[in-house]
Amino acid sequence: MLRQLKSALAVLALAGATVAFAADPAPAANTPPASNTAPANNMAPATNTMAPSGEKLTDPQIATVALTAHEIDIERGKMAEGKTKNAEVKQFAEAMVKDHTAGKKEVMDLAKKLKVKPTESPVTKDLKKQAAETKSSLKKLKGAEFDKAYIDAEVAYHQAVIDAVDKVLIPQATNEEVKTALVNTKPTLEGHLKHAQNVQAMLQTPKM
Repeated sequence: MLRQLKSALAVLALAGATVAFAADPAPAANTPPASNTAPANNMAPATNTMAPSGEKLTDPQIATVALTAHEIDIERGKMAEGKTKNAEVKQFAEAMVKDHTAGKKEVMDLAKKLKVKPTESPVTKDLKKQAAETKSSLKKLKGAEFDKAYIDAEVAYHQAVIDAVDKVLIPQATNEEVKTALVNTKPTLEGHLKHAQNVQAMLQTPKM
């Protein structure tokens, strides 16, 4: 489990590095046409290098990871809405704000139903630290440079989310409603990833 958590954190760190240096990404693989994003119920990544080996996340900690990740992408999407002049990037950012706002509400409603109190963990602290670094880097960029860095970060972020939900959060969740919510979120996350990949490919296509 710890190895999988570290792997997910490495992907998120790579996303931050991509933003910081605004490096050219590798050529994108062919991706299917963008589809409407799936209904929002998306939980989020667990990436933990600070916890001792063998430590598991509790259900309250898992819910807080989800809540934190929603808040991060809402804030990042709002930044993109304000900075980008690209219609495709703006559409993606608007979808992220809408979907993650709905997802945040679902997490909060489930936590209230289960009488779960938000509980911090090293995972949420890592997420917040990386989000602050990415935000700082993105704020320094503008125009096409910002668009590229934002979308590259979102591709890496959503891939890490999918991997962590599938390999870490679902196996560690003990409450069946929490586990079901995590399972149900995968189509939304995959829709976000495909949408981001399609925008990424569009940004890499030379203008005629």
